[in-house]
Amino acid sequence: MQKKVAIGLSGGVDSAVSAHLLKQQGHKITAVYLECWHTPGCRAEKDRQDALQIALQLKIPFKVLDFKKEYQNQVMTYFLEEYKQGRTPNPDILCNSVIKFGLFYDWAMSNGYDAIATGHYAQIGLDQEKKPVLLTSEDLHKDQTYFLHQMKQSQLGQIVFPIGHLKKDEVRTIAEQQKLSVADKKDSVGICFVGEINVPEFLKEKLGENPGEIVTSSGEIIGKHQGLWFYTIGQRKRFTVDTKLIKKNTNWVVESGDLLPLFVIGKDQKKNQLIIGPKISTFCSQWLIHSLHWIDKEINWKNLPLRVKIRHTGKILPCKLNQISNECWKVTTTEPVDGVSPGQFSVFYLELEAESNKQTKCFVCLGGGVISELSSS
Repeated sequence: MQKKVAIGLSGGVDSAVSAHLLKQQGHKITAVYLECWHTPGCRAEKDRQDALQIALQLKIPFKVLDFKKEYQNQVMTYFLEEYKQGRTPNPDILCNSVIKFGLFYDWAMSNGYDAIATGHYAQIGLDQEKKPVLLTSEDLHKDQTYFLHQMKQSQLGQIVFPIGHLKKDEVRTIAEQQKLSVADKKDSVGICFVGEINVPEFLKEKLGENPGEIVTSSGEIIGKHQGLWFYTIGQRKRFTVDTKLIKKNTNWVVESGDLLPLFVIGKDQKKNQLIIGPKISTFCSQWLIHSLHWIDKEINWKNLPLRVKIRHTGKILPCKLNQISNECWKVTTTEPVDGVSPGQFSVFYLELEAESNKQTKCFVCLGGGVISELSSS
């Protein structure tokens, strides 16, 4: 069935191949470049040129939507405020919910399109009741459902992920075979629409510095930091400690006399203190979350064998979820996880039974919540 589809064309190989596949399938498509960030030296202008070149090559209409103001006011403001409060934000998740599957989706629906498409590695499937569900991609290494978990059930029927069933190398092969102009373009990294930036320098420019003490978990002062927003749980670099004080006040020394590798294990926002410790101290198996969002708001999550993921590249681990109050839930994993950081997201999944001819595991992405603090019991 032919559909009228607006595809977000980012200027990268994934969205370019997605556009090609949609056209090959006979859909009436329009390429839409979302302009969200433009500062001297950023990648936006090159991406826009690449997106236009792809649209010309595929002979499809090309539009530009200017969301710079909304991106600044909602995504970047959130990004900076979270760091300022000592948390570790994930702007790509907010970018997807506010921009791509918010403003862009709304624009497409109000302008007569049947669906929007993006180059995300994800899939839309159907559950036993024939309701659309968000599924992990065939390429679990590239799967991007972690970034998409804020989507709404009502949207899933109008969203297409053309490359979700493909591996990354297969996408590259198609781009090369079709001689797409971005076939050998490197994957984008860094912040959505902004690209790769030096986050510490960016934070220093926007927030300045706020020096404070580095302490052990029992409160001994062992160094100084330049500002809590420069650090995240599990980080090993960019802090300076006094070796003599560590040897005097801790047992973090090996037989050779060298210090154990030390990591950020917490922050005391009120005292402006950075807490560090050995690697084992970065692991935990319980934490609290808030702002829990389920894609399907009618889900009976209490009876499901939930799994959880705390970062895009993390493992999908079995877990239990218990509601503590109207605004708080506790996550408990079957094995300790390192680097659980307030401000990041816990995203929940349900494993599907594998088809007999299917080698890759597949999971339904159910939704997620924001990590608020670690829990000891």
